[in-house]
Amino acid sequence: MSDQQPKPLLPAADPSTWLGVMGGGQLGRMFAQAAQAMGYKVAVLEPSKECPAGQVAEHLVEAGYTDVAGLDALAARCAAVTTEFENVPADSLSRLAQTVFVAPDAHGVSVAQDRIAEKSFFVACAAKSGVMPAPHKVIATLQDVEAISDELLPGILKTVRMGYDGKGQVRVRTRADVRAAWESMGQVSCLLEKMLPLAYEVSVLTARGADGASVVYPIAENVHRDGILFTTTVPGPNVSAECASTAQDAARAIVAELAYVGVLCIEFFVLTDGSLVVNEMAPRPHNSGHYTIDACVTSQFAQQVRAMARLPLGDCRQHSPAVMLNILGDVWFDGDSDKLREPAWDRVLALPGANLHLYGKNDPRRGRKMGHLTFVAPTLHEAQRQFEAACAILGIQL
Repeated sequence: MSDQQPKPLLPAADPSTWLGVMGGGQLGRMFAQAAQAMGYKVAVLEPSKECPAGQVAEHLVEAGYTDVAGLDALAARCAAVTTEFENVPADSLSRLAQTVFVAPDAHGVSVAQDRIAEKSFFVACAAKSGVMPAPHKVIATLQDVEAISDELLPGILKTVRMGYDGKGQVRVRTRADVRAAWESMGQVSCLLEKMLPLAYEVSVLTARGADGASVVYPIAENVHRDGILFTTTVPGPNVSAECASTAQDAARAIVAELAYVGVLCIEFFVLTDGSLVVNEMAPRPHNSGHYTIDACVTSQFAQQVRAMARLPLGDCRQHSPAVMLNILGDVWFDGDSDKLREPAWDRVLALPGANLHLYGKNDPRRGRKMGHLTFVAPTLHEAQRQFEAACAILGIQL
């Protein structure tokens, strides 16, 4: 490290070293727990007092993400700040960066917030990453709809901003479908992506330090239901060595080209011919990386702490095969009943290798992420067997 580079932010007891996080959801909660385990204190900025991260952090700044007084209060307390979701306003991160170290920075977050900017970045980066996004077109006017090439249909129309967990997306087969979907979205700027012959999806979790060093975790294979991540399996049962190598190399190139600091998750589609297409990225720890808490030497959250504190990045080796199951509010209900009841966690935790993580949300709702289960075992087959047993206990259809 040169004399010009800032020193690492070492944990200290008196005075305490404070780290800040923008956002009070479950990712902020797990970040706070990892930071506290390493000796830091955590402050969270979140407009809602009753939030998962606020339950565990030492300090909560109850303010909106653009609230100047709240931002200044967070910056005054903390030596570095990160974000736990991608829709934190980039301008707020820029303001924080005037006085504290911010990772990821406003540039990296702003690219990931805008699907047009994100796709343009992937295209520009393709010479180094070796991977292109799906063919696509911006839809901002009726003229754009009429000018759609036949080659782009059928496709998926996506809002440019604020889409996650399948929201803001509509499958379309014809120009008439595109027009109707675009009008139903309020005629906001959208991106039309060609539907490709998808075999499965993988996500690549990577982290980069302020010194330019980077690490890449093992490739995770994902299954979605209704646009929400259902399971993550690592190692991916369908992922070939060649596919894994290509995806990891692409991730290293992307995170370097973005000059990113922190944990970045990049989602790829593996097509039926075995080729790889880059889909999108999340500038933060990711749902598909939750398995790292129980199955890797350094979790994605501890890695985020290391990156923002400018410490050496941690060992990302996976010590056990793992299957992660998202727990939605549906498991608190029997069938179509509206009556709440607590799931049989005692029976689930009796299964070998079961690790339960609940997010402190007191209002179970269907489709709401309430927690996750990770099953680790000496073999992937055994982890999958215990995962299937848990689904049977929780009433989850496979």
